[in-house]
Amino acid sequence: MRKTKPIRIVAMGKYLPQAVSSAALEEKYELPKGWAMKYSGVENRHIITTEYNGLMGAKAAQQALEKAQLTLADIDMVISGNGTYDYPIPNQASIIKALLDEKNQYPVPAIDIDSTCLSFVTALDMAAHLLNGENYKNILIVSTEIASKGINPANWETLTLFGDGAAAAIVSYDESADSCYFKGQQFTYSEGTHLTIIEGGGNKNFFKDHPYDPELHSFKMQGKQLLRLTKQKLPEFIEKFFEDTSYTLNTIDAIVPHQASKLGLSLFTKRYQLKPGTVKETLRKYGNCIAASIPLTLLDAIEAGSIQRGDICFLAGTSAGFSMGGVLIRY
Repeated sequence: MRKTKPIRIVAMGKYLPQAVSSAALEEKYELPKGWAMKYSGVENRHIITTEYNGLMGAKAAQQALEKAQLTLADIDMVISGNGTYDYPIPNQASIIKALLDEKNQYPVPAIDIDSTCLSFVTALDMAAHLLNGENYKNILIVSTEIASKGINPANWETLTLFGDGAAAAIVSYDESADSCYFKGQQFTYSEGTHLTIIEGGGNKNFFKDHPYDPELHSFKMQGKQLLRLTKQKLPEFIEKFFEDTSYTLNTIDAIVPHQASKLGLSLFTKRYQLKPGTVKETLRKYGNCIAASIPLTLLDAIEAGSIQRGDICFLAGTSAGFSMGGVLIRY
């Protein structure tokens, strides 16, 4: 049986840009009325106006710091866990840190983790391993995502599914609390590597050689193949994840999944006999916010009181690549 580690999510923050309803989106792009809710399950999402990743991330981070009554002086590392970013160079975490109060007074290390939609989960897992109560006592994790820039309006599925937003969490080593980290695990199934992709923009299809084209430079996913692969691999992942713990999906208090899609969310509830309310959902109100989806959903559940201190929580999902991953904690 795995040993626990006294890791506690001390406080969280979020930032959401302007709200855009599905009705407004359907009218703007001449989609049939009700198409978004029927096929994507999204009634509302938030889309940037003048914001950028760094700004949204810094606002979410500052809110988390204020809730925790901490400053940058108390933080031992900033981790940016995103699939989107402001610049190829410098890294996103350094941009976020540069927008925080007292940014020039404390040379706190700022690093990036990119496992696309699982970036927050991966960052939380890495932070839990680093935190030791000595040189790492408090780590600030920020997931800030702008999906709207990489969407092709001609693709109704992605147009109506995605949203923009940011969430942050301060994670601490705290032996005095009941909160703890049990384990984290991720599997990458390479047969799904190219099922979700933005082909243009990197060195493979560099902008000097490939001028902007909505097909090349927009997000694409093969939804049916992704769902099929998820259905195939999910039982194996769940079995291996929980085999060395004293819990199962049926005995934990909350599942906070990546808000991948309407059909994707239904996999947990259809395959496993779970108590009503166990699976937390925000797809309808935020859309798929890439790596920010899981922390936004976690924070919403905490604020609503459906996740409380002492609850056993499974944060899990899929990501481009194709990966499945999760972290088990006592909140």
